[in-house]
Amino acid sequence: MPNRPDTPLLDQVATPADLKRFSDAQLTQVAHELRSETISAVSETGGHLGAGLGVVELTVALHAVFDAPRDKIIWDVSHQCYPHKILTGRRDRIRTIRQKDGLSGFTKRSESPYDPFGAAHSSTSISAALGFAVARDLGGNCPTGHGDAIAVIGDGAMSAGMAFEAMNNAGHLKKRLIVILNDNEMSIAPPVGALSSYLSRMYAGEPFQEFKAAAKGAVSLLPPPFQEGARRAKEMLKGLAVGGTLFEELGFSYVGPIDGHDMQQLLPVLRTVRQRATGPILIHVLTKKGKGYGPAESARDGGHATAKFDVLTGKQAKAPSNAPSYTRVFADALLAEAARDDKICAVTAAMPDGTGLDLFASRHPSRCFDVGIAEQHAVTFCAGLAAGGLKPFCALYSTFLQRGYDQVVHDVAIQRLPVRFAIDRAGLVGADGATHAGAFDTAFLANLPGIVVMAASDEAELVHMVATAAAHDEGPIAFRYPRGEGMGVEMPERGEVLEIGKGRMIAEGSRVAILSFGTRLGEVLKAAEALRARGITPTIADARFAKPLDEAMILDLVANHEALITIEEGAIGGFGSHVAQLLAEHGVFDQGFKFRSMVLPDIFIDQASPADMYAVAGLGAAEIEAKVLDVLDIAQIGGKRA
Repeated sequence: MPNRPDTPLLDQVATPADLKRFSDAQLTQVAHELRSETISAVSETGGHLGAGLGVVELTVALHAVFDAPRDKIIWDVSHQCYPHKILTGRRDRIRTIRQKDGLSGFTKRSESPYDPFGAAHSSTSISAALGFAVARDLGGNCPTGHGDAIAVIGDGAMSAGMAFEAMNNAGHLKKRLIVILNDNEMSIAPPVGALSSYLSRMYAGEPFQEFKAAAKGAVSLLPPPFQEGARRAKEMLKGLAVGGTLFEELGFSYVGPIDGHDMQQLLPVLRTVRQRATGPILIHVLTKKGKGYGPAESARDGGHATAKFDVLTGKQAKAPSNAPSYTRVFADALLAEAARDDKICAVTAAMPDGTGLDLFASRHPSRCFDVGIAEQHAVTFCAGLAAGGLKPFCALYSTFLQRGYDQVVHDVAIQRLPVRFAIDRAGLVGADGATHAGAFDTAFLANLPGIVVMAASDEAELVHMVATAAAHDEGPIAFRYPRGEGMGVEMPERGEVLEIGKGRMIAEGSRVAILSFGTRLGEVLKAAEALRARGITPTIADARFAKPLDEAMILDLVANHEALITIEEGAIGGFGSHVAQLLAEHGVFDQGFKFRSMVLPDIFIDQASPADMYAVAGLGAAEIEAKVLDVLDIAQIGGKRA
């Protein structure tokens, strides 16, 4: 391909074992070629770019020094794994990444033996690596054998409690375990950079006890010109609580910081650790997100995620749209409410841009809190804010809210605290696949006593639900909305406070009623149009609420129709199950009434476009039409009514 980079050394790499034939200088060149190949591939597919560019040298060095898949390299979150996939026999498919039937954008056990542990949520790598280390020492049966366990975790992921829980346990068990802290935010002054370079060379040549002593910052081992810089560095690291002192208190030997883009530092340190480490050890590596690609380096987020783009300019190709995104609608609606009520505040967990709270932060910085990758803390922090008399909106992706479920139950619901949960990315999300699907929130929230659970059917409804949440002080309330653009409906000037537990009628019909919860309403309307061509006019209603249900509306639908079909963008156990419980309690099924519930199937659906994923789920207009015909016992022959 004419636009593909020239990669003569990388072309010789079919598996990581091929890297061992190269000299250190050649490995540096491999890293250069790998970076070019990663940029080229992501420009064609879109995906996570900056994180992978930041670990190119580290990826090459790890695979050159260790023996994967016998040695287990576990990438935390794993959005930085594209270079790893290129080196591990998947280069020929790298331009299918995040596409239907293509490579996953994250590590995935079923995809390759070089992916020992699947990930897409953060802060799990140390726990998993410790599990591998213990399995190794206890003789576990692993198809690829047992060697070293290496966790590569970012400084953001290290902020989560689970990472420190794992380190505390690892320090207690004293198993041989290697943790690489990929730090792409700490700024190191020039003397400290020189110190790092000197220590790196010294580590490779000294006995291991002196190696450990140097890691502790023993300034007497340094030449006089470096001693004052070393003292300053040690104090700085203590003050930041990221340096050797904290990690050694947890039972880890600490090495670093070292330059993660310098092979002359990386390779000697990794080789020494591999040869001489006995217990848990942490290597502190400094990197730059987006390294080596100007547009990514200059981007505020380091080029974290991108659509397809032009390699020369970095300009992304985006399809024009007349409808705003649901995230932007939420952000604007919340700003409008906050302008009228100074008790409203907003909390997110390391996703200010993704949730739209970057706009809130710029307008109300004292009322907006990004707590880092710490969803458990975010939820309980919001509980404390609510108990203290504020009106917190906890804005999280559905898939990440899962991580704070115990806190939702124990700290919010039991105490009936008015925390407002803004649940973004509800339903199927496309290229991020099963790990990021917002499939379960309705099911795991609506079973909690006293909570209100809403779903917006379009962007105008979302504005009303933000207003409703702002006005609700009787307990927790949640509203869910999908990723992507709205329906293009007319927007209200101001959000209307909805009556709790009341749905709305969309269209009156006969025989069959369709009760929609969420944005499948658009597909229901398409199905209704097709059904009308068959002489069937369904009644259509928008539930708005899964908890509490609009019991009067539902029972009225039952009384005036032969059948009721519910549809939602959630898993079994959600809205439809609550409706079924209501009907059972009222003896509806004893009378032979027909009820069907359309939900996400009991499978994890692989990445594809959202439309393709919903086709797999059977939640499109055609499937809704077929469900209506089936429940009414109308056969389809050649697509026509029999």
